[in-house]
Amino acid sequence: MSGFATLLYEKRDGVAFVTLNRPRVVNAFNVQMRDDLWEALAAVRDDPDVRALLVAGAGERGFCAGADLTEFGSAPSQDVARRVRRERDLWTALAELPVPTMAAVRGWCLGSGVEIAALCDLRIAAHGAVFGMPEAALGLIPAAGGTQTLPRIVGEARATAMMLAGRRIGAEEALACGLAHWTAPPDALLAEAERRLRAVLAADDSVLALLKRAVREGAELPLDEGLRLERRLAARLG
Repeated sequence: MSGFATLLYEKRDGVAFVTLNRPRVVNAFNVQMRDDLWEALAAVRDDPDVRALLVAGAGERGFCAGADLTEFGSAPSQDVARRVRRERDLWTALAELPVPTMAAVRGWCLGSGVEIAALCDLRIAAHGAVFGMPEAALGLIPAAGGTQTLPRIVGEARATAMMLAGRRIGAEEALACGLAHWTAPPDALLAEAERRLRAVLAADDSVLALLKRAVREGAELPLDEGLRLERRLAARLG
């Protein structure tokens, strides 16, 4: 297993395992984690032997407690912060990976944690997991895609309640509204996540990549254009 300062990265039988590894602070997302995750996603994208990605959090307390607020405002200037974000568009990189991605969520999943999970194709939640978007109460708005991804997944009404009113939802409600696709006991979460992800890999890699592209790009198109996109992509498979 190869490690970064804030992540663990392992590749096993075609699956890359990325573990957010700051368990003392419930894997809070800091600048170093952003940089480490950027490199890990590049490794996934550029390695022809990687067929899928599984993201999890270290420890028993949570997947990710959101942004590390101790670093808030630590950039030399807002211009520097914006430039760094443009140069390392981490969230688009995750969303556009050609391989299937899954988040395995245990315990607390707040703010950036929800956003990371929402950018993955598939999500499995441990019983007792809690999802929340507390940014507004902290004087912030979600900045890793939450205002766009969450309404598309759970519906505008539920997403608005989570983001404006700080409403939290548990694993069963997440399952019911599509934020989770499956649930599992905490001690079986990673094994079940890997089992389900490997089942996806029964399909050919090119089929999976084109299917992801059709769904992602088609979601922003009028139906007639989306249908044409689907036909063009399907034709590539002969």
